[in-house]
Parts: sequence; structure tokens; C-alpha cells
Amino acid sequence: MAKSRLVYVCQACGASHPKWLGRCPACQAWDSLAEEALAPASPAAPGPAAQPLALKQAWGRPEKRTMSGLGELDRVLGGGLVPGMVTLVGGEPGIGKSTLMLQLAASLGAGGLPVLYVAAEESARQVGLRAQRLGLTDSPVALLNETGLEQITQAWRSGGYGAVVVDSVQAIRSADLPSLAGSLGQVRQCAGELAALAKQTGAALFLVGHVTKEGALAGPRVLEHMVDTVLYFESELASSLRLLRAVKNRFGATDEVGVFEMGEEGLRTVANPSALFLAQRPAEAPGSAVCAALSGTRPLLVEVQALVSPSGLAMPRRQALGLDAGRLHMLCAVLGIHAGLDLSGHDVFVNLAGGIKLGEPAADLAVAVAVASSFHARAVPAQVVCFGEVGLAGELRAVSRAPARLAEAARQGFTRALTAPTRLDKPVEMEVLAATRLAQALEVLW
Repeated sequence: MAKSRLVYVCQACGASHPKWLGRCPACQAWDSLAEEALAPASPAAPGPAAQPLALKQAWGRPEKRTMSGLGELDRVLGGGLVPGMVTLVGGEPGIGKSTLMLQLAASLGAGGLPVLYVAAEESARQVGLRAQRLGLTDSPVALLNETGLEQITQAWRSGGYGAVVVDSVQAIRSADLPSLAGSLGQVRQCAGELAALAKQTGAALFLVGHVTKEGALAGPRVLEHMVDTVLYFESELASSLRLLRAVKNRFGATDEVGVFEMGEEGLRTVANPSALFLAQRPAEAPGSAVCAALSGTRPLLVEVQALVSPSGLAMPRRQALGLDAGRLHMLCAVLGIHAGLDLSGHDVFVNLAGGIKLGEPAADLAVAVAVASSFHARAVPAQVVCFGEVGLAGELRAVSRAPARLAEAARQGFTRALTAPTRLDKPVEMEVLAATRLAQALEVLW
């Protein structure tokens, strides 16, 4: 019988080496090599030759999605659960991943879908106490307190479940490998077998993953490549707001954001996040502007805050939270050249309230307006919303889906919109202040 041999596997990138090294040559990570036993490969019998398929034959009918009952989760997933989809959910410890998964399992079970909840890290009593706190003790969810991969797959096959939640994948261990649970080999083996079983049975699989100190999923870029969807659960410090983002999604867009609020009875979906983000906006405060942005397919109003203060440094600071720092440097330069704002001796700080992140250029105009407002100590009129791209020549450029942005602003009570000249298919219930240049926009605003 062939013996297994020892290799040293980098827990950061997955590269294997024949001997231990202090630094991984592949990813340059220090002290990341761990000893693992590599099982000998068994000779496989040759199978039938693969038959190629015409591309037009590969297309089938659209998969019927199953709604989870959590609207914000369905939005991030692209419209619901797809049979056989494998989703990895990551986030900081204590942020609410297990709470979200238990609420998801209870909601799916209440909708008539057989659900298996695998508690690999917590005891059955701990899960029961959480269910009692959330008021989900009567939910039709099958609970399995097990860490063995073989036992989990056996229970999965015998139960005929339509959805399976594994919390967490780093706690699962396969008897085929001698390494400890959580090692790269175990994570790869267990996740691969669970994902294959999900594709075979058509059940939607949710894997909860640990997050490292650097904020990345533990074990793993390897793990991210093995799943269909990767979701990150995020929050700001001392805030009850939770943001669910998709960084990979084979069944939908990756720029959608789901908004939840953590309370005593668990996570609550926020149907109107614009109102929540603007609830604590200060009235008549310089340096505050409202941007009509897009979060995936949903228009969203976000408060842009700016603070411009005299600097005693040779190189004044430019700091952005929720925005690209390079774009802030560019906007400061454009404001100085084309709008007459001398920011060379001032520090500029920009923040998006609520912990939201924007990557689209439509926030340029709102950032420029907030910076100019703080520089001149003049408040932006309370009923004005801004959106538009700012070019290096100081020009304003129109952005996509302007009617949807204007409709959301009108729904939140705004009466005027400052933007580039925009083509509208139908009249909107608000006054549009169109400007072709950044300097003109600031003049029109004040």
C-alpha cells in the first residue's frame, strides 16, 4: 500500500513545497507554510471519451429561482436562489453571519423548501438558543451538529434537501486526509465535495467562511474559485447597519448591495436605505452634499461629507473613505484649476456616511460640491441633490440612468437636481439645474 508523503503547503496561496521555509517563494508570505500529508493518487480507470457540444445546445431554459424571503439577500444574489448554486459567505467574527444563515434557513423552511442546517462550530444548544432569541424555534429546519464530511454528505443524500447551510466550512474535516480541520487541504477537499454534491442534487449550498486579520477569506482564493457566489458581510464600528456585498456572482451582478439592520430580534431588511442614510444628515451644515448614486440596479441617495482645513504640512493630506483616493486627488486639482479653489495649503477629507462605498464617477459632482461648500463655509441648499462625472477639463458629463436617480430623489422629498445636461424621456417632478462646466455648476448652486 502506497504511503502518503509530507509536503509544506502555504496557507495563504496554496503553493506546496518539499521542505519548510520561513517565507513562501510564491506569495512572499512569512511563516505561512504548514505541514500536510499528501495522500497518494490512486490510478483511475479510463472513462468514456468526452463528446463536444454545440454552443447553441448548451443554452437551456432559464433556471427558476427560489425567493429566500429576505429581499435584500435576493437582490444581492441576483433575484433569488438558483438550484445547485454554491455561495460563500464571509465576514468579521460576530458580525451576524450565523444569524443571517439561520434566518435564511427558517425563511426557506417556512416557504416549503426542505432545509438542512449543519452546525459544525457551535453545539446544538447554542443554535437552539439563537433560534429562541430570534423567535424561530418552530421553524421547519433540520439541524445537524456534525463536523465529519462523510456524515454530512450521508445525511444530505438521505434527506432530499433543497438548501443546505454549512457553518462553517473551516470546521469540516474529511477522514481521507490526515491533516487538521481548517488546513488548506481539508478546506479544499471538503468544499469541493460539498460543491459537487450541490450540483448533483440541485440543492442551494451556503458555506460560511472565516476571515483573516487582513480581511480576506481564510484558506483562500482557492475557496473563492470553487464557488459560484462570494458574499461579504460588512459593518461600521458601533453601528447596527450591515451591508452585504457580492464580490463574485455567476448568476447576477457584483455591484449590488443589500442593507440590513441588526436588532434584538435579529437582522431586519432595510427596504428604503436612502432614508436611512440621510436620517442623521445635519441641516444647513457646510461640507455636506447628497449624491444620487446607483448601487447595482437600485438608485440610492448617499450623503457626501467633506472637511477642508488649513494644513501645516508640506504635502497636505487627501483622505477618502468610501471613494477612490486617486479620484479625490483629481477632483481637488480640477477644483483648483477650473473653479478657482486654492487647496494647495489645505487638508481635504471626504467620507460617505453610513459606510457605503461608491465606485462610479457619478459621485464626482457631489464630492466637488461638498469640498467647495466646506472651503467657502457655505451650506448646500437642503433640497438639492447632485450627480454627474467631472472631466479633467472641468466639464460635466452625463451619467447613466438619470431618470431613475431623479425619481428616487423626488421620492425622498428633494425638489432640485444639479447635474450635467441630461436627456429625459418624460418630465420629472423636480427642477433640473443643468450645467456644462464645474465652475458653472457651483455658480448655479449658490
